[in-house]
Amino acid sequence: MAGSTANTPVGNGHWHMEIKDFFHGIPEVRERFLELATRKVYPKNEIIFFEDDVSPSCFYLEKGIVKIFKISLSGKEPIFFMRHQGEMFGLAEVTENKRRKCNAQTLTDCVLHVLPKEKFEELVATSPAFALMVINILGARVRYLGDQIESLMVCDVSVRLAKLLVYLVFNQLGDPESWEQAVEIEKKLTQEQMAAMTGSCQQTISETLKAFQAEGLIEVNRRRITLLNPLALLSKAQK
Repeated sequence: MAGSTANTPVGNGHWHMEIKDFFHGIPEVRERFLELATRKVYPKNEIIFFEDDVSPSCFYLEKGIVKIFKISLSGKEPIFFMRHQGEMFGLAEVTENKRRKCNAQTLTDCVLHVLPKEKFEELVATSPAFALMVINILGARVRYLGDQIESLMVCDVSVRLAKLLVYLVFNQLGDPESWEQAVEIEKKLTQEQMAAMTGSCQQTISETLKAFQAEGLIEVNRRRITLLNPLALLSKAQK
């Protein structure tokens, strides 16, 4: 999910983050940010930072996909966020000057702009628009994580997976009429990654995808998933 976020309720008070570029509507701030930041290219599967690293910088993702995850004692890798083109990440630690709480790894070739802490503070001090965007983003992410925790506590796997699938196509959908039309998920995730994002296991995700397909909600072809009727899937996510 990229950049600035608008919060859209998705049934029963749950919140969904609509993805926009962090600098949407403030091109002059983007220009200043890029002047202060350092552009870096990362290959696929490259670690950007590790849990417990010092956090001297934040990142703007110009191109690619980055996963934010932890490694549990059992060896599992729960994924908390997938960062996409136009998003900022690493903000919480750089504002608090604390060590990283998670790992960040590229899932594709990526282009990042790295902003050191001192330059970040300079931009916050001189640009109210930038400071407001940082506050809005951090607030939206807290609400998103709250929704995730609630889902893990009260929703079964099918509901959590339905929410994830709708979330993955949300930014591709336009006017309300398009919600009843088929749309393919642009971001290719493995079943293991979907399990990590929904607090489940690969086998359960596989079985749930098959059940969705039998209900006529989705079509699965290798790693390509098409939502045949996003509105119907959204109804399942609201249960």
